[in-house]
Order: sequence, then structure tokens, then C-alpha cells
Amino acid sequence: MSFQDKIREKQLKYERTMMKEISLKEIKKSVDSCFGHHFHIGLLNKGRIEEGCMDFAVESFLIGAKYSKFGSSGEAMADVQLRSRLEDKALLDEMYEYLLNWGQKEEFTLANESIYIASGHFLNIWWKEGYLRGMKRRKLRLN
Repeated sequence: MSFQDKIREKQLKYERTMMKEISLKEIKKSVDSCFGHHFHIGLLNKGRIEEGCMDFAVESFLIGAKYSKFGSSGEAMADVQLRSRLEDKALLDEMYEYLLNWGQKEEFTLANESIYIASGHFLNIWWKEGYLRGMKRRKLRLN
């Protein structure tokens, strides 16, 4: 087994451990909270995007948890979030494209900015949740 394989194996083990910290009910609740207005006025189709939003929430949660190692060494959460901005931006762009391609009932160009902002808010919630739970695990030395 190569060094890269060992690193990847350790990373997967950590991700599996962190996945136990997340609840699908919490994610569904935040989907309703962040995109409920868009569902209500007919911009997005909840049935089409809910499962995809769960995937994005989990991915954002894991990114936050991964970067929590910097917070445990004394860095402020805002500084740590700046470290992950490239991954966060890529995930946000991917989610936005997903919502536009799969979730929109009709073409609404004026509402696209609103969807982008809601997506950013949704991912930020889950990044912070992952970060905080990762910090908690590190403080309790459960990693």
C-alpha cells in the first residue's frame, strides 16, 4: 500500500465517522428553510432537487469538518473559511448549475440571483455545521 493510499484511507475513515454526525431530517429542514420561498412561488421544484441538495449539504459539511483542523490550532472560523473558499466556490457553482438545470420549472432569469444567494446560504450553514462538529470531535479527541 502506497503512502497516497494510506492518506486516502485515513480520509475516508474520517469522512465516514463525520457522516454519523449528520441527520437527513436536519438537511431536509434546512432545504425547506433556505429554498421554501422558491418552492412556494414556483421557481424550484422541491421533488426534483431535495435529494441533490442533501448531497451538496453532506459535501459542504465534510469540507467544513476537514478544515476544522485549522480551527483547533487557534485560527478563527472566518480565516479558516477563507482557506476553503476555492472548494466552497466550486461546490456553490456546481449546486447553482444543478438547481438551474434540474430544479427550475420554467426559465426565470431574474430569479437566478436569488437562487444563487440561497444556495450560498444553504452551503454556508452546512459548512459551519461540519466545522463546529469537527471542532467538537477534535476537542474531545474522538478523531
